Amino acid sequence: MSNNPWLTFALFAGLCFSVAAIGSVWTPTSVRTWYAQLQTPSFNPPGWVFGPVWSALYFMMALSAWLVWRHAGWAAPRAAFILFFIQLGLNLAWSGLFFGLHRPGLAFIDILALLAAVVATAIVFHTFSEAAFWLMVPYALWVMFASLLNFEIWRLNAGPS
Repeated sequence: MSNNPWLTFALFAGLCFSVAAIGSVWTPTSVRTWYAQLQTPSFNPPGWVFGPVWSALYFMMALSAWLVWRHAGWAAPRAAFILFFIQLGLNLAWSGLFFGLHRPGLAFIDILALLAAVVATAIVFHTFSEAAFWLMVPYALWVMFASLLNFEIWRLNAGPS
């Protein structure tokens, strides 16, 4: 791995935006078809909000991980980076479960794990960089909101029991 700070930032940004790109494979078609037929809660944001919000969050995630790397290098924060990669994996899995498989119930379980992983990552990042912690806070807040949104979509669209 590189010790060049800008190359390393590009690596983190590339990783985060790759997760976004892979996750977006399922989204456009699903939003126009399956998702358009779902009942959504009154607090569901308009569709145009999601792209800019997620773009900003992926950038902040990359910057946060980069700040930890700048402070401690690759070896010292091993647990921090493991948590970071776990939350990225859960983030990607959510897109596949919700938009790819049309399984909001399973996606809700995933997003709860994602929220826990984001919070854990932020807490561990704080031991290396206060700024890295604060850059993860908007992500945690958005995932909390997305969890509620996911739950309500699941609840509103569950068949009779």
